[in-house]
Amino acid sequence: MIEIKNLTKGFGKTLVLDNLNCTIKDNAIYGLVGANGAGKSTLLRLINSIYKPEHGEIYVDGIEVYDNELLKQDMVFVPDDLFFYSGYSLMDMAHYYEALYNKFDINYVIEKANNLKLNLHAKISSFSKGMKRQCALICALATKAKYLFFDETFDGLDPVVRKYFKGLLADILSEQETTIIMTSHNLRELEDICDNLGLLYKGNILFESDIDTLKTNMFKVQISLKEDFNKNTFKGLKILSYKKVGSIATLIIDEKGSDSRKKLEDLKPIILDYLPLTLEEIFIYQMEALGYEFESVI
Repeated sequence: MIEIKNLTKGFGKTLVLDNLNCTIKDNAIYGLVGANGAGKSTLLRLINSIYKPEHGEIYVDGIEVYDNELLKQDMVFVPDDLFFYSGYSLMDMAHYYEALYNKFDINYVIEKANNLKLNLHAKISSFSKGMKRQCALICALATKAKYLFFDETFDGLDPVVRKYFKGLLADILSEQETTIIMTSHNLRELEDICDNLGLLYKGNILFESDIDTLKTNMFKVQISLKEDFNKNTFKGLKILSYKKVGSIATLIIDEKGSDSRKKLEDLKPIILDYLPLTLEEIFIYQMEALGYEFESVI
């Protein structure tokens, strides 16, 4: 488990993270979302001891992480700005990782590279942006590290390759004890793979929840009644948004702690439809409920 307590980090006069607190549970995929410049990359670099915090502590499995060589065997970080040694091939990078990680599986690299039709012996500098990302991800997964950190995980990958790597992440979770932390400014990219999401805004976690809870607690409802009605008709329900056009109203309801369906059915509606919400829609309404403009946050 990763525990972050009162974490503060700035660069010059710019404060990036401000007294941030967060707990990331084991054996899950945690998605960290936020606008460019929100501090996502800085947070990952702090957890991986690339940066030193000005204030606060970061613990992994109860051990403080900064400058801890033993923990580094259990952690691997793929940054947004990839780096490869000049003239190195994918096989060269695999041997480099093999020297650093005791559990590194070089056969895994060979197998996945062949599946993706990556030339193991060509210089990585000759590869496209997407191919370079594939090389970095394959080597990271081959470490068999307990904690995997990916910054802008699927940047530069086409849809088919993205699906392939999402499958690899799911396989790793099912085969070994692994926790994956990935960042993105694109909610849709993380929707179908993450177990939990945290929204980073102005140096702190503004909103955090597991995805299943989000999706089962919030609904879009379309309803029409025989008699005229307004928002007050639905007192007792936690309504995040209410819009009425003609005789049909659209409600966004937070179901937590209430039985909205029964209460609405008791009104004997002419129309009552429950519609699913996308994760992006859920975040938009949650942000509005907290008094924020979604576009300004993401």
